[in-house]
Amino acid sequence: MTQQAGRPVRRIGLSRQEWALVAITVVWGGTFLVVHTAVQHSGPWFFVGIRFLAAAVFAAFVFRRSLRGIGWREIGAGAAIGAAIYGGYGLQTAGLLTIDSSTSAFITAFYVPLVPLLQWLVLRRPPRALTLAGAGLAFVGLLLVAGIGSRGLQFGPGEILTLVSTVPIAAEIILISLFGGRYDVGRLTVVQLLVASLLGFATMPAVGEQLPAFDPVWLIAGIAMGVASGVIQLTMNWAQRSVSATRATIIYTGEPVWAGVVGRIAGERIPPFAILGVALIVAGTLLSELQPRRPRRARAATREGREAGA
Repeated sequence: MTQQAGRPVRRIGLSRQEWALVAITVVWGGTFLVVHTAVQHSGPWFFVGIRFLAAAVFAAFVFRRSLRGIGWREIGAGAAIGAAIYGGYGLQTAGLLTIDSSTSAFITAFYVPLVPLLQWLVLRRPPRALTLAGAGLAFVGLLLVAGIGSRGLQFGPGEILTLVSTVPIAAEIILISLFGGRYDVGRLTVVQLLVASLLGFATMPAVGEQLPAFDPVWLIAGIAMGVASGVIQLTMNWAQRSVSATRATIIYTGEPVWAGVVGRIAGERIPPFAILGVALIVAGTLLSELQPRRPRRARAATREGREAGA
């Protein structure tokens, strides 16, 4: 906020935290194809375990000094986020066994309208009308990016698993906003990644998944995804200390766009009207940024009330 002729002027553009979320969204979108390739050489739950184990090791190295003196509350908060990560990424990874990366990215985008709705139901925080309108417009854009109008939406096992994964993904965003500002970012990141890894490995015997034979594909992909996951979770924990969950969700709507671009480069078909979908996603983001001006009388009444209470 700057001053001009005695009047406050709102700075137009994104904050550095929001730009950081935009950057990890690009990386996030590219991970779908990597995971889709990796699970052809490894079971999904093993890959979830190895991916987040590598991420936890990376984060622990980065924050090795801040881990001293970690408390039970930080462990509990990190474990809650880690359980959400495990559920979201685990089901999404299992779904990628039978669907391509672009379809997975599209269905995952169902978490976009879920975040403000879950905030409303769980945290009793009703979203602004423009925020809902922006999320809705962005979601329509996602439908166009996915080309749902040309081929319809068919729900097989992979689609169903991916659709269910959107609930814990939405919960993860809300939990990060809830706990991110209360606890040390480094400690929170390490705990949540380690918990997601342990739960992934623990799921293997429950679903009858065997250890895969050694293959450099899943090893290299696991390490690469581990580093990417560590950077993504760290950035989310840091940025969402000042960026609301709903605002962050609007930014994350760019994820399937980038996933579609990467998938197209890899040979997956992208509908011709995807450009219109991208335009709607951008429009939805801008709409969510609008802040309706309050009438002068309302602002004056608020100011007088504050002065009277001082």
